[in-house]
Amino acid sequence: MALKIIDHGTPEYWQMVKLRNDILRKPLGLGFSEQELESETNNMLIAAFEDDDILGCCMLVEENPKTVRLRQMAVLNDLQGKGIGRALMSFAENIARDRGYKILSMHARKNALGFYEKMGYEIASDEFDEVTIPHYVMEKKL
Repeated sequence: MALKIIDHGTPEYWQMVKLRNDILRKPLGLGFSEQELESETNNMLIAAFEDDDILGCCMLVEENPKTVRLRQMAVLNDLQGKGIGRALMSFAENIARDRGYKILSMHARKNALGFYEKMGYEIASDEFDEVTIPHYVMEKKL
């Protein structure tokens, strides 16, 4: 498995968009707008590949000079629980740390809290709805 930063607009990026749509959006009856995808140009786009096949992905978005936010974490359904998410998180944390960020935050889906807690994240908000489902803000000091 190869973990890498990918460029917006490349064939790898479009694989990432398809994965995120299939895993995160379609099950909720949602999709991506053109503006939403255009706004990702300056994000740090991270993906796991086996040869040319995408296995999982996430992105980092600067909130302020000290805090970066993890978004759009997704792993192929049949590969969940096999360490891909853990590898993506570690890679993303290292990138954030290397770029000088002190805190990694996210809006975590309620059903994923256990995964993030095992990775050292703590709940930092009350429950709220986002994209029609319950979420919590979670944070970790890097």
